[in-house]
Amino acid sequence: MEIKDSIIDLPVQDPENEEFSSVDLTWTKFGSTDQHVDEVALIPYERVDAFINGECNNIECPTRFHIERGRKREPGSLKEYKDDEYLLYRLYWCSFGPENYGEGGSILPSRRYRLNTRNRAARPQSMRGCTCHFIVKRLYARPSLALLIYNDRRHANKSGFVCHGPLDRDAIGPGAKKIPYIGNEIQQQTMSLLYLGIPEENVLQTHIEGIQRYCGSNAKVNSLASQYVQKLEMIIKRSTHELDLDDQASIRMWVERNRKSVFFYQDSSETDPFILGIQTEWQLQQMIRFGHQSLLAAHSSFGISKLKYPLYTLLAFDSRQHPLPVAWIITRTSAKRDVSKWMKALSDRVRAVESSWMVSGFIIDDAAVEVDPIRDVFRCPVLFCLWRIRRSWLRNVVKKCSNIEVQREIFKRLGKIMYSIWDGSDSVVSLEEFIQDFIDQTAFMQYFKESWVPKIDMWLATMKNLPLASQEASGAIEAYHVKLKTKLYDDLHLGSIQRVDWLVHKLTTEIHSSYWLDRYADESGSFQTVKEEYISSTSWHRALQIPDDDVILDDKDHLFAKVMSQEDSDHRHLVWNPGSEFALCSCSWSMQGNLCKHIIKVNMVCQKKHSDYHPSMSFQSFREILLKFWRKVVDDSIALDQSVAWTKQMHDTIQRLVELSNSNNIGSVVSSLPVKWVSKKGRTFAGKPAAYTLALPPSKESASQRKHRKRKRLSRLRGGSA
Repeated sequence: MEIKDSIIDLPVQDPENEEFSSVDLTWTKFGSTDQHVDEVALIPYERVDAFINGECNNIECPTRFHIERGRKREPGSLKEYKDDEYLLYRLYWCSFGPENYGEGGSILPSRRYRLNTRNRAARPQSMRGCTCHFIVKRLYARPSLALLIYNDRRHANKSGFVCHGPLDRDAIGPGAKKIPYIGNEIQQQTMSLLYLGIPEENVLQTHIEGIQRYCGSNAKVNSLASQYVQKLEMIIKRSTHELDLDDQASIRMWVERNRKSVFFYQDSSETDPFILGIQTEWQLQQMIRFGHQSLLAAHSSFGISKLKYPLYTLLAFDSRQHPLPVAWIITRTSAKRDVSKWMKALSDRVRAVESSWMVSGFIIDDAAVEVDPIRDVFRCPVLFCLWRIRRSWLRNVVKKCSNIEVQREIFKRLGKIMYSIWDGSDSVVSLEEFIQDFIDQTAFMQYFKESWVPKIDMWLATMKNLPLASQEASGAIEAYHVKLKTKLYDDLHLGSIQRVDWLVHKLTTEIHSSYWLDRYADESGSFQTVKEEYISSTSWHRALQIPDDDVILDDKDHLFAKVMSQEDSDHRHLVWNPGSEFALCSCSWSMQGNLCKHIIKVNMVCQKKHSDYHPSMSFQSFREILLKFWRKVVDDSIALDQSVAWTKQMHDTIQRLVELSNSNNIGSVVSSLPVKWVSKKGRTFAGKPAAYTLALPPSKESASQRKHRKRKRLSRLRGGSA
């Protein structure tokens, strides 16, 4: 929009309606190099009251406006004046502001008194820090006209949240402060249930039960609670992802309103790509809680062919080793410079809350991901997860090959190509033999040559250079992928799938609420159905429910295994190529390309009871790292001493982790840990850091010497004065 430096050419607008508001006017950018740019409009001065009444009758934020500040001049008092000089100046402010008398609010620093708010707003003493205000100038040169200057049209507080009206999430009628909505936990629980589509009657019952835990049963409280739940449901129904018709402008507005949930934002320009990093306060808490001295995982490049900008998710593993999204990054760029920006911002945000926070390892799922920013920012080892390549290959094998025997053999041979990096065979030769042996499978081979042959060397090199993540980690990341895909690719929203604001709205409402409720149900013991679904949400935990006796192995040729169905004892699932991550199961879940519980259980039994099967790829990777570490050591050298110390430390850590995972009583493990003696801190002295002070008391000799020096100084002073 062109910025005007004079109001002479502005048209005078006079809407026909008895009352009109800002939406009925066409606003023009006005300003100069010396001034701030404003949105202005010219109307007849006699229509100012009609404009103010129209602004008060805002459907979403009904209010009144009061005169916060005013000035006036006498006609003829100015000899020289600009075209926008005022004869009468009035600053109108929404009567729910500018001060905030709510929780955490304060009176304006420039105001020494509390204004009398009687008859100023719909609820006396209800100022909530609303920033909506505009200026009316009766022009000095043209007294019949008024210049409207709108500084802020949003009825929101400084944090960007709606602070009054039907869409206000906090205040509910005149008795808002008296309603015992204890903490954010109950509110978040109620919002989560509503976002997940639970009927209002069930949500209200759960909400009242939560309140009664704190204040007991009360008919008035129950009635107000019903109003509260209805209000939240109305907020959800009225909320929309489209804050503006232009997607880019809509995202800017969302970022302004949700500053607390944005850890990095970079708008697209000629030099910089679009990057939006989202992390709610709850996600920040979970990242600090579950990410410290533990693993983080990256779920990268989701929706690259459907969404406007792909979604990148950082996952932490909670107390059950389930994936928990702790940050979302929406961007198309994977350049090292851009990745470093948002990773640094995220790391700084976490360490601003917990300075000692650090990560033990970072799991990536794409060989094309830049690992240097991870090592520079998080300063931890990088692991590689194969769930993405396994899923892609299996889905296309099942889709493009109709013969079940051919499917099993192709998938087995693909696994051999991946295993070739440890058995000494040439991966290039294995790949050429694979292409020649299945040349008749034209549909799959066309996909494989176009999508994977050009980059297979990159994936194999990454597998050689980085430690491989376990099958449990693969199942966990895949579980998040499946849930995300189910939630996002809903037929109701396919028309908006290319809008970024839709993706942001979906992530921060429905998906965020789903994971919040999962954690709450597990830790509180409530919502038993939700808790059971959450526990069994990964294939690894579903596999743990299968008894070892329900697995029958082919001890002769090791070609297959049979797993008894837990729903129908007469049915057996056939697992082909047992003991390998590239096994194929006959169940419907595996046929969709997923890592099923039967494959995981069979591999568990193979590694536990039979030594004839190859160890897992992650264990082979771990063993290879130790062997390389051992080969590099020179005998009778300091390097050998250092290697022994590192290996011993690594061995002790792994042993403790194994004990913790196998023990039912954590107290017995803790009691067996060696005692750590902590020295008592020395006394600190003013002006000296604690690290440089001695904890030992001063000796008698040093004390006597100081006393002697003091007497000597006094005697000199007396002599000088005499």
